[in-house]
Amino acid sequence: MNNEEKIKRIKELTDLLNLASRTYYQEGREIMPNIDYDRYYDELLELEKETGFRLSNSPSQNVGYEIISELPKERHESPMLSLDKTKSADELISWMNGHKCVLSWKLDGITCVVTYEDGVLKKAVTRGNGEVGEVVTPNARYFENLPGQIPFKGKLVVRGEAVISYSDFERINEEVADTAARYKNPRNLCSGSVRQLDPSVTAGRHVKLIVFTLVSVEGTERAPEVPDLHNSFSAGFDWLTAQGFEVVEHVFTDGDTIKEDIQSFKDRIPTYDIPSDGLVLAFEDVAYGLSLGRTAKFPRNSIAFKWQDELAETTLRRIDWSGSRTGLINPVAVFDPVELEGTTVTRASVHNVSIVEELQLGIGDTINVYKSNMIIPQINDNLTRSGNVVIPDKCPVCGGPTEVRRDNTAALLYCINPDCPAKKIKSFALMVSRDALNVDGLSEMTLEKLIDNGFIHEYADIFKLERYRGEIAAMDGFGEKSAANLISSAQKASDTELYRFIYGLGIPGIGLAGAKAVCRAFGNDLDRIMKADRDSLLEIRDIGPVLADNFISYFADDKNIRRALDLAEVLTFKKAEDEGVTEQIFEGMTFVITGDVRHFPNRKAVEAVIEKLGGKASGSVSSKTSYLINNDITSRSSKNVKAAELGIPVITEEDFIAMLPEELKPEDIRSGG
Repeated sequence: MNNEEKIKRIKELTDLLNLASRTYYQEGREIMPNIDYDRYYDELLELEKETGFRLSNSPSQNVGYEIISELPKERHESPMLSLDKTKSADELISWMNGHKCVLSWKLDGITCVVTYEDGVLKKAVTRGNGEVGEVVTPNARYFENLPGQIPFKGKLVVRGEAVISYSDFERINEEVADTAARYKNPRNLCSGSVRQLDPSVTAGRHVKLIVFTLVSVEGTERAPEVPDLHNSFSAGFDWLTAQGFEVVEHVFTDGDTIKEDIQSFKDRIPTYDIPSDGLVLAFEDVAYGLSLGRTAKFPRNSIAFKWQDELAETTLRRIDWSGSRTGLINPVAVFDPVELEGTTVTRASVHNVSIVEELQLGIGDTINVYKSNMIIPQINDNLTRSGNVVIPDKCPVCGGPTEVRRDNTAALLYCINPDCPAKKIKSFALMVSRDALNVDGLSEMTLEKLIDNGFIHEYADIFKLERYRGEIAAMDGFGEKSAANLISSAQKASDTELYRFIYGLGIPGIGLAGAKAVCRAFGNDLDRIMKADRDSLLEIRDIGPVLADNFISYFADDKNIRRALDLAEVLTFKKAEDEGVTEQIFEGMTFVITGDVRHFPNRKAVEAVIEKLGGKASGSVSSKTSYLINNDITSRSSKNVKAAELGIPVITEEDFIAMLPEELKPEDIRSGG
């Protein structure tokens, strides 16, 4: 490869790796396995070194994702750099250079910087792109193990990894009726949970923060028991533990014991419940580590050790194509059994058509497989690349036509038959799931039988099963009692809330929180919801441009409108809790809330009051904003500055409370507190 070809390859790799990072961090999707990303990244570093050529947007220079959510942003006091990495224990010994070190898990979640002042949790900010993070303080208050108050009364800043355990991840996924809609891995679920606009969603996800670095501590003169933290990394861990934090598991190590210590961590992977993608080695002498400085991208006081993935060679026997309610058909590789990390593996997700094509998969090919992070089976490489796998032109479920849809990230296979049973069964399963209409006893297997027998064609038919009572009772596995119970469950479920109905429709991207937000915004009026325009939807905090477009597209389809209206006719929608307020004093008004609140439990509670009184709560200041609520009205925050520029009044929480009817004021105000 000459220099010109190397530069061309650098450009290709830069585009590919940036695309992979963008889809992974911003959209929660993987377009390539981790092992491929690492391989391409190492190739890019080598080519950049050989040629002296590097693009300005090279992933070797950038340390994180660009933020696109509507969460508040904040610049870190010092850049949060990523770690250099190695897979060689001998390289670690050389790096240590005879110094004592601390070895700990490298946790796989989302990094947060948490600040305490006067013993109280003040702020939590995600790592973001390393320079600017997202403020997630309201969500951090719902991290299961994070102290809201600590004994130390100075200023404390720590870094930790927000994580969701494998056991909690599996439990949460089991509650998602549509298997195609289930979360891919704990890291993606955790990222979405931490960066929620609705803290109540975070609260239900069992997120924990495991601290891995003490960043700074000020005001120690008020706490003489604080040790000299500048010369002992482990002393920082001990002190943080005494303050009530959960710190990452760690051991002392040196050049003589490092290999044994690495093996000890590795042996625990099958039973360790917290997602981890390697280890971190840091100098015990903090001052020495800091004296080494940093490169443009990496600090020199710590380094990551990535697991050498155990590869196994096997033979590809077939590709299974699995349908879903969205029409997406997912490829799964089935191969001869192999032992990996102590378990027998026979299947691995191939993710999409692009990977099938890139690996040139063929039946009978010799492939290498591994477990990503020693957990998730993946194909590493195809050694024979016969390329004889045929992308099916017929749906494996219904036999209807398929099509490959290509975008900038991947090629995906879809069934385009609107009446595909897979779509029907999965969509019906979502509609009757616990968070939707909650029809007890109506499993996917039972739905399949009812659909096959012609008893159910549309959503509304679920609530008209009485006319088939005799036929259902005669079905295999049923009887008079089972049929009666099923009909009774459907009748009971027909008395429901509108947001459950909206969620159950399966509008892409509209989860339970989004459905609740839409219903609140439109006064629980189905007609208004179905006719909502894009601008109105974008006023809702939980709805961004993509979800707004999905919502409008769904109700632009006459068939979807008919199905929804037919179902609504056989349901009774309960009166929403926020209905019945006599005077909608905030009708047509939009409020933005920023900073901490003192009388309400959280900002979400303030938003609920605004919506009860006919107003809207928005996440950003615009010309449509009526009031900005901020207890620090003299702040030079971006929201305050924007409000001043637009001539929008900035009011305190007390000012806002004075506008409320007595029955909606916080208890401490009503009682004179």
